[in-house]
Amino acid sequence: MDIFITVNLIEIMEGTIRSNIEVGMLVRIVLKKDQRSANLTEGVVDKILTKSPKHSHGIKVRLEDGQVGRVKEICED
Repeated sequence: MDIFITVNLIEIMEGTIRSNIEVGMLVRIVLKKDQRSANLTEGVVDKILTKSPKHSHGIKVRLEDGQVGRVKEICED
């Protein structure tokens, strides 16, 4: 039971579950051009682009500044 809880918390922080991401949320994403370097870009979610409930590489979003990438971290308020 403890392992299951830990995995779910990791998934939430990594942004792999669509229902945990909302418009207006502060997140860190990896842009396509930065996938090899793992450089993260911080911004506010404007639109959620991934339709499926889960994605192993992160939910794809568009930030308010127009940049598109996959959520790697959800920032705390």
